[in-house]
Amino acid sequence: MHWRVPVAPAPTRQLVDSIENALSHIAGCLTEESALLVWESAVRLERLSVDALRRVAWTSVAARNCAHSVNGLSDSGLETLAVVRLTPWGIPIRQQILIAGHRVDLLIGERLVVQIDGFAHHSTSAQRTRDTAHDAELALRGYTVLRFTYAQVVHDWPAVERVIARAIASGAHNAR
Repeated sequence: MHWRVPVAPAPTRQLVDSIENALSHIAGCLTEESALLVWESAVRLERLSVDALRRVAWTSVAARNCAHSVNGLSDSGLETLAVVRLTPWGIPIRQQILIAGHRVDLLIGERLVVQIDGFAHHSTSAQRTRDTAHDAELALRGYTVLRFTYAQVVHDWPAVERVIARAIASGAHNAR
């Protein structure tokens, strides 16, 4: 059990609390990385305004940090995880950029596309065919495309990180 000063008045006769109070608890109970994953998911699923979250008078440093870091651009928790872990490298990362008629998960620098395939959106033959066709079009336009699965991102992040680092070391992120 834990207790925090509520950010929003807590209902007295309900078991349901405000999203702000829930996010405050999450920021205080989870690691910064895990909390940000939940905050990004909440923004997407609950259609929360990032600007409104930043205006809340958060009562903890952890919640203020999450409010500052959340951007609402992640299409999945996997994408958030990758951004959180790659951002300290200091190379510009843009999310959900439209290139060749389709959105890409991450664009690192000017030319390195990182696609993260969660099972829900990449499990059918038709979806895989669209992914492959888009990868080919991106390659023809001079992009380097790296595609990773849920299992790779969640269970073997060091290997994913090494591949991305090698691509950056070879200049794949730079405009040609």
